[in-house]
Amino acid sequence: MTRERSPIFIIAEAGVNHNGDMELARKLIDLAAEAGADAVKFQTFRAGEVVTEKAEKAAYQKATSGGGESQYAMLKRLELDVAAHEMLMTHCRERNIRFLSTPFDAQSLDMLMDMGLPLVKVPSGEITNLPYLRKVAAKGRPVILSTGMTTLDEVRDAVAALTGAGLAAGDVTLLHCNTQYPTPIGDANLRAMETLAREFPDCAVGYSDHTPGITCPVAAAAMGATVIEKHFTLDKTMEGPDHAASLDPVELTAMVAGVREVELALGDGVKRPSASERENIAVARRFLVAVTPIKAGEPFTETNVTARRTGCGGVSPMRWDEVMGTPARKDFDAGEAIEL
Repeated sequence: MTRERSPIFIIAEAGVNHNGDMELARKLIDLAAEAGADAVKFQTFRAGEVVTEKAEKAAYQKATSGGGESQYAMLKRLELDVAAHEMLMTHCRERNIRFLSTPFDAQSLDMLMDMGLPLVKVPSGEITNLPYLRKVAAKGRPVILSTGMTTLDEVRDAVAALTGAGLAAGDVTLLHCNTQYPTPIGDANLRAMETLAREFPDCAVGYSDHTPGITCPVAAAAMGATVIEKHFTLDKTMEGPDHAASLDPVELTAMVAGVREVELALGDGVKRPSASERENIAVARRFLVAVTPIKAGEPFTETNVTARRTGCGGVSPMRWDEVMGTPARKDFDAGEAIEL
């Protein structure tokens, strides 16, 4: 992955972890801002536009929130109306963090675009929804496309749908993703990011993580991810489908710090002595010194010159062939650094 580097965009995914409670949603914004994330993202949907009333929950949703209600009933409780969005957007501005939300249907897409969101986040579940993808592209805004559950051909089809509807490939960021909550570490397959970068050279590539802990998102940052997305919550034990697979406040803060440290450590890729290590060159490297006293005019030889640490620099031993046979310009005492 060799795209030109810019700061990694960290999305703290609040999702539906607000449980329909706006005070809890504001606290999630506060946490994301305090942790140092670039954006906090929610989910915008109309339950009736997403699922049928009899659709069952996913297995992980049943495990975390019970199987007594349908997916429709669960989502209906978690809908956010226009007023809720406006309230959350205002709070984000007050906390100096970007507000984002994923639209799961065309009506929600229109609403978010009308509210001025700068980009569209397409969830993994909609990557095979051709009419939806065309409507997304028609908005003409950058797209972050999660690729969970997909084959490479399905990603190709989705990108083709977006670009075929007028969106430039350079405005698409592909997020490698596994949609199991939580994702087993062995299923993370971070190297898929390299495949996406190779197959879609005009697209940026990032990572949406659902594994436990922070190892995978930090590793993804080291591998060149341009965007990192991760669910978080105030309390993993709260009732709701995604809390258990989310980061707690301490973990979110640690993840952001870890990503930023990796980002700093990656540097610019130019191989050269760093400013912090330059002073060690004179101390740690060997330089040419006189083994025995050398008189002015006497030639330097393998018997009167050697390479040792001088602590103050001097002539590099890489110039050995150049120095051998050259007459000394002055007298040198044993142990004295050679000067040419």
